[in-house]
Amino acid sequence: MSEKIDFNAFVKYSKSAPRYTSYPTAVEFKPTWDSNAYTQALKRADNSLLPLSLYVHLPFCRSACYFCGCNVIYTSREEKKQRYISYLQKELSILKDTMNTQREVVQFHFGGGTPTFFNAEELYAVISLVRETFCHFAPHAEVSCEIDPRFFTREQMQVLKDNGFNRLSFGVQDFDSKVQEAIHRKQDIQIVQNAISLAREFGINSVNFDLIYGLPFQSLQSFSQTLQQVVDLSPDRLAIFNYAHLPWMKKTMRKIDETTLPTPAQKLEILEHTITFLHNHGYGMIGMDHFAKKSDELYIAKQNNQLRRNFQGYTTRGFSQTIGIGLTSISEGLDYYSQNYKDMQAYENALDSGKLPVERGVMLSEEDILRKEVIMGLMNNLCLDFAPIEQRFHIDFKTYFAKELASLREFRELGLIEINKEGIYTSPTGGMLIRNIAMVFDEYSFVQQDTKRFSKTI
Repeated sequence: MSEKIDFNAFVKYSKSAPRYTSYPTAVEFKPTWDSNAYTQALKRADNSLLPLSLYVHLPFCRSACYFCGCNVIYTSREEKKQRYISYLQKELSILKDTMNTQREVVQFHFGGGTPTFFNAEELYAVISLVRETFCHFAPHAEVSCEIDPRFFTREQMQVLKDNGFNRLSFGVQDFDSKVQEAIHRKQDIQIVQNAISLAREFGINSVNFDLIYGLPFQSLQSFSQTLQQVVDLSPDRLAIFNYAHLPWMKKTMRKIDETTLPTPAQKLEILEHTITFLHNHGYGMIGMDHFAKKSDELYIAKQNNQLRRNFQGYTTRGFSQTIGIGLTSISEGLDYYSQNYKDMQAYENALDSGKLPVERGVMLSEEDILRKEVIMGLMNNLCLDFAPIEQRFHIDFKTYFAKELASLREFRELGLIEINKEGIYTSPTGGMLIRNIAMVFDEYSFVQQDTKRFSKTI
């Protein structure tokens, strides 16, 4: 990154905004969307013959990491995991009776919680249930699992390898001991090194690390040391997230002393250094918060503006219908989102009554679908070509979005973006503010000015 940045000047852009893992965002999901609506959507989608992406949520953790914003249940009781597996079986059985589960699966992802809190035998049981229901996995399918290096055994790795898992994502966050203590996540570098060595021994050629910047006691110097340790371990991909401090939503975040958090200007400085450092060590930025080695298929796809993004992260695959399985999981189709219950009792009650455990969702309008393509295009590739949008939706982009393009005037004048007759293109600094840029096209953004709902963009 060659631009000289006045980080303090960009603090004004630190505002509450969605991360745009979906559009419309989850704020727009409504309880009027129920299991009947989802069932109809699944049957309708069978006619499309879209490939499938499966997400299975394993919600349990042994203890709390104070930074975590995920939907988790803290327990050490073995019987809770066994009971949960029995309800996953019920959900999969209903799905088999509801939709065509013979369609091709191109993605399968275990998320959590801590998937590896489930022992090898339990992981095998869940994988077997999924594969018995959805039995046609593509030869090139991305099969991935989130790994807590503190809970990862050879037996678990063997089960994953035997069942076709080819991508692993390790939760690292930060190697600085003071930061780790503040976030209640102690794991020294040797633990991570051992986990990576185990994965490589079993032939896993796609390893991702999750890091977070903006944590308590982080500084440019301390995070620089973490980055050096990271590249020494040579992961293939990196997800480096901006910490979202939402103590009014997550009680565990209240244990973090806010006076120890970096300022927005410091966070921007850390991010700028991160981009430059990784670029100099063979990694390229492939979208908001994500990096990959320049030999990786994600980086190559980014160069051709062919990345897509779903709830599992960035992918080189085209659009696939996501089937969310388990507590709080989100499903996505061409024209809908559907989310399962977050409350375990409600989840179980729905399945006991023979219904899919749907709590809320949304049916997309034609306008939603258009704006989703624009926003996701920006979030995926940090740029947007007008021609595919114009051809698909039969519009003149500059005319249709004249108001939105006018709202980007300040970003243009600052050199953060370029807008010409062909599209929108961000500068390296503009890419750091992509959520601000994408929000201009969000039809709901002007009624979403509730700072309690969204994290800060910086």
